[in-house]
Amino acid sequence: MKIHHKIAVIGAGSWGTALAKLLGDKGKSVTLWGHRPEHVEALASSRENKTYLPGFFLPDNIKISGNIKETIEGATMVVMVVPSHVFREVFTTIFPLLKPGTHVVSATKGIENESLMTMIQVMEDILPADSGVHLGVLSGPSFAKEVADNTPTAVTVAAQTKEIAKSFQEAFSTERFRVYTSTDIIGLELGGPLKNIVAIAAGICDGLGYGTNTRAGLITRGLAEITRMGVKMGAKPLTFSGLAGLGDLVLTCTGDLSRNRQVGLMLGSGKTLKDILAEMSMVAEGVKTTKSAWLLAKKIGVDMPILEQIYQVIYQDKPCSQAVADLLARELKEELVL
Repeated sequence: MKIHHKIAVIGAGSWGTALAKLLGDKGKSVTLWGHRPEHVEALASSRENKTYLPGFFLPDNIKISGNIKETIEGATMVVMVVPSHVFREVFTTIFPLLKPGTHVVSATKGIENESLMTMIQVMEDILPADSGVHLGVLSGPSFAKEVADNTPTAVTVAAQTKEIAKSFQEAFSTERFRVYTSTDIIGLELGGPLKNIVAIAAGICDGLGYGTNTRAGLITRGLAEITRMGVKMGAKPLTFSGLAGLGDLVLTCTGDLSRNRQVGLMLGSGKTLKDILAEMSMVAEGVKTTKSAWLLAKKIGVDMPILEQIYQVIYQDKPCSQAVADLLARELKEELVL
């Protein structure tokens, strides 16, 4: 098992900062890269990410850099934590700097709009076949603020082999951050972004004033849709009963720290998407993922009625109350059918 001592974290948002802090607190040598010079400078001087993760200070063994080459140099593990819509651009810059044997783990939950690829698929699309780079994905119910606050958290990391997955597991595991392993990469990659869409739906229902009956039904049927798409794309059904499936879904649909649920809450209360996004300082991945997931569902022929209604609300200005009515008016069906 490869022990990682120098680690590059690419993306200085809330999640990237939280993961850098977790690794730094373990005694790892970490370099955290950010793309905006003013943000990097402020983070380096104060040791606090006042914009995205206020109240937490980075240990001295974390270096802050705006230089991508300097960040990657000498790193045996790279953690990709940039938004999905810039993931390809950033990784295209990084991949020539990666040496054979480097471990790269994606902690980004999204599906690329143009190609409909997951983040691992994007990296595979960019990397030469003989690169020798080992890829993985980390996912699960893990709000950045709670991870930074050392709140007990459990996640899963997946890679092509158990050995590579165990290497990532060793790098991230602490007494308060429990990491399980898997080889179901596509399952973990789909569970993360798709639950964000269901979280928007859950927020809409809460914003409309519906109760916990509604939320419980929505979460359950949302999980059925996620599983349906996952199985169609080769994932293992049991993955969606785990941390990266049900666990992440429950957290994001019920937690007050969920940006995607907040988007839904504001949509349900009557605000326009344009106004909502203008008010938010951080990315709600579910908005962009709704479009790519909708296109992907059409492409592979998967029935996803919740996704369909959220797409119509976000991209076709459908009234939220009408979306709920149309969901409930669908043809009556048997429950446990993929």
